[in-house]
Amino acid sequence: VQLQASGGGLVQAGGSLRLSCAASGLTFNSYTVGWFRQAPGKEREFVAAIKWRGGSTYYANSVKDRFTISRDNAENTVYLQMNSLKPEDTAVYYCSAAYGNIGSYYSRLSYSHWGQGTQVTVSS
Repeated sequence: VQLQASGGGLVQAGGSLRLSCAASGLTFNSYTVGWFRQAPGKEREFVAAIKWRGGSTYYANSVKDRFTISRDNAENTVYLQMNSLKPEDTAVYYCSAAYGNIGSYYSRLSYSHWGQGTQVTVSS
């Protein structure tokens, strides 16, 4: 199983980025996919998740109404569209995957597969 996150970069506050998470080695449409982020000196925190079936989505309060998670099962890819970015969104963003139904979409312990991370830096 391999998850490849991409799309990070440097952007000014108020700008947008779209992250991609490309998956291989798994039956993608059977997996819930989550995005987490980790800023320097902080714990890795939940950002958003999309359920394997039905496409229900879940967001951290800090990104709700600014970020949108979506998936393209034909392309084995999940996207995170990030708008109205703020300096506090600066972090390494990781995508993760968990098979089927999981106990908590918000807990990193629910996810068994992780990508390598992509850096997002928002300047003020």
